[in-house]
Amino acid sequence: MAPSHHSVIIIGTGPAGYTAAIYTSRANLSPLVFEGAQPGGQLTITTEVENFPGFKAGVMGPELMEEMRQQTLRFGTEIRSETVTAVDLGQRPFVVTTDDGSYTADALIIATGASAKWMGLGKDERLSRSGGGVSACATCDGFFFRGKEIAIVGGGDTALEEAMYLTKFASKVNLIHRRDQLRASKAMQERALKNEKIAFHWNKIVEDILTAEVETPMGDKLEKIRALKLKDTVNGSLSELPVEGLFVAIGHKPNTELFAGQLATDESGYLVVEKGSSRTSIPGVFACGDVQDHTYRQAITAAGSGCMAAIDAERWLAEQEG
Repeated sequence: MAPSHHSVIIIGTGPAGYTAAIYTSRANLSPLVFEGAQPGGQLTITTEVENFPGFKAGVMGPELMEEMRQQTLRFGTEIRSETVTAVDLGQRPFVVTTDDGSYTADALIIATGASAKWMGLGKDERLSRSGGGVSACATCDGFFFRGKEIAIVGGGDTALEEAMYLTKFASKVNLIHRRDQLRASKAMQERALKNEKIAFHWNKIVEDILTAEVETPMGDKLEKIRALKLKDTVNGSLSELPVEGLFVAIGHKPNTELFAGQLATDESGYLVVEKGSSRTSIPGVFACGDVQDHTYRQAITAAGSGCMAAIDAERWLAEQEG
C-alpha cells in the first residue's frame, strides 16, 4: 500500500506545532500532525504560565496546551498520536515513517522542541521520572519542596532564575557550580548573591546522588534523595551535602536526532534557519519553536515562529504550483 500523501506534515506539538497547525489548516492545507511521545511539549509538565498573553490570571500549562489542541481540531487538523521514527528528506515528496506506518508530504514543518539536559549519572533522570526528588523544572515542582533544603546545579541565567524562584518554597537553596564564577548576566548574579537563602558551592560537581527508601502514604516503597556526594574540581576531594531535592539547570538539548546528517545544525545541535524566516537548509522543510531557538525558548516566541513556519510553507507550496 502506498503511503498516504499530505501537503503539509507537522512533527511535534507544543505552542509552535499547534500554531503552525492552526495557520496551515486555515489556509486549507489540511495538515497532518504527529504528537509524538509528549503531546503538547514541555508546557504539559509546567504548572502556572503567567506570561502568555490573553490570560490575565495566568493559565496552567496543560490547560493552555489542551486549548491550543482543541483550536487546531476546530479548523480540521488531523492529529495522530504516532511517534516519528525516521524521515527521508533526500527525495520528493518527503517520506515520514512512524511507529505505525509511512506518510509522504510536499512540505514539512519541524516542531520537535528541546529536552532538558541531565548530568549523565543515570540516577538523576531515573529519580525525576519516579518522583524521587530530582527535577529539571523549578516552576513545575518547586511547591513540593516547601520548607526543605534543596540543591540546584548550573551557573547560567536559567539556573539563577530557578534558584531565585525556589527560595519562595525551600528553606535553603544550595547552588552547585563546577567553576569559581558564574556564566549568568551581571544583574542576575547580583540578585542571587544578595539572597540570603542561596548558598554557593564553587568548583563542585555532583559525583553521586545518595538515596534512602521511604514509605509512601499508600504503603509503597519509594527511593528518595537524601544527600549529594560532591567532588571538588580543583583538588578532587569528596564531601556530602544533605538535601531533599535536586534541580538540574544545565541547559537543553534540541530534539534533532531524526534529522542528523540531513539538515544543517549549529554547534549545539539546533536546526539552522535563514535569518528572519523558518526555512532550513532544504527547500520545503521549515523549523519552529525550541528546536531552532536557543536564545528565547519561550511559549510566546515558539508560537510566533510556528506562525512563521506555516506562512513560509504556504508561500513555498504556492510557488511550486506556479
